[in-house]
Amino acid sequence: MLHALTPILSLGLALWTSLINASPSDFEQETPLFDPDDYSRACPDYAKYVQFKHEPLSTGPMKLPFQRPSQICRTFSSPLVEKVIQEVTEAMVDKDLARVFENAFPNTLDTTIRWHIDGPTVDVKSKETALGKAKWTGAQSFVVTGDINAEWLRDSTNQLLQYQPLAKKDLGIFNLILGAINTQTEYVIESPYCNAFQPPPASHLAASANGQKDQVHPNYEPSFVFECKYELDSLAHFLSLANSFHNNTGSLEFLTPRWLKALGTVMTVIDQQSQSTFNSETGKFEKNVYTFSRQTDQGTETLPLNGVGNPLNYGTGLIRSAFRPSDDATILGFLIPANAQMAVELKRTAKILMAAKYTELAHNLEKRAQTMMDGIWEHGVFNHKKYGQVFAYEVDGYGSQILMDDANVPSLLSLPLLGFVDASNPIYQNTRKMLLEKSGNPYYLEGSEFHGIGGMLAL
Repeated sequence: MLHALTPILSLGLALWTSLINASPSDFEQETPLFDPDDYSRACPDYAKYVQFKHEPLSTGPMKLPFQRPSQICRTFSSPLVEKVIQEVTEAMVDKDLARVFENAFPNTLDTTIRWHIDGPTVDVKSKETALGKAKWTGAQSFVVTGDINAEWLRDSTNQLLQYQPLAKKDLGIFNLILGAINTQTEYVIESPYCNAFQPPPASHLAASANGQKDQVHPNYEPSFVFECKYELDSLAHFLSLANSFHNNTGSLEFLTPRWLKALGTVMTVIDQQSQSTFNSETGKFEKNVYTFSRQTDQGTETLPLNGVGNPLNYGTGLIRSAFRPSDDATILGFLIPANAQMAVELKRTAKILMAAKYTELAHNLEKRAQTMMDGIWEHGVFNHKKYGQVFAYEVDGYGSQILMDDANVPSLLSLPLLGFVDASNPIYQNTRKMLLEKSGNPYYLEGSEFHGIGGMLAL
């Protein structure tokens, strides 16, 4: 076990050393000798570029290629990131693993920052959107998911996660992440039930079509939204981006009237999605605010019962999620990992708001988070005949449960990483044992070269 951790510990030590010894002036951008725009049009499509091996090869036995785009073709550059790469790779004995780190660590910056400005203000009045007089204020960053020219709230938050510890030392990284928060803020205000978004109007980048025929309520503007699958964890990731930014920088610069409006929008969605399928007093059907129907022959791509989803009970304290982090539809709408992540992020946001003197709002978030946590422990834990008490992946509040896990985060396996429970917790340990066995988790996959948790997309 110690041998397996040695490369990771080496990475962490080198990264920590680089941060301690660095000063902000070390990472000022040099003035380019030429205009990058004059050359960028000659850059190859990275999706095609990466299909071929490029030299120099690593000096280890695997001879791994150097797959970063040329400097002029990178979508964002950070001297501090380059310094970290140099220090980490020089400290690593395994030069093949060093090459993997060299290729992977900067990949978000190299290939997915499709548009970024430092601010201060962009006024948007576009006839092509339904935004009206909405303002995109301050720094802005459009972070695509990689192979699709659209931004997922979940993906962009996680793509920037490894750079959060660098934001305090590097003003460029600071503004990049602040811009991502501001851009996500506008997305959430306009279409909080959606998961993936088109380029901001001010970027003048062309929108993309997802090729699907969806009927969604609430309606959305296709030039603004790429896809509108309501995933509770998308909104949790919106909060996570700002929480992590504050935790690493101490900055409250993101705490603007627009961000507070987005937070209020998130809380409205939470209230709406805590609704049961049937009225608790009359028993009458109450149609959910959000419905989704897609013309498809794949059950994972649409919701049953005319886009409503399967029935959910009242009084659970849990919040519905129509889709999973994998973008697959939930079977039972109370997705436990997403509820856990949202509860944790609400508590973290509440602490920030309390320190910023938004006392009443902080108390409201804390109260909602605790209600969700209580709901998870009451309705999301079941006694398994083999493993004992375990967390379910999805529940409906009636006693039904789905016992499985998916590789995407949030997941049951990642509950300690999310901050919901300590890894030593007996119920988590039982759950972990269940998830990492084929007899306990239908999506635990085994093959000749690999074994681990997959998902529906892996079948």
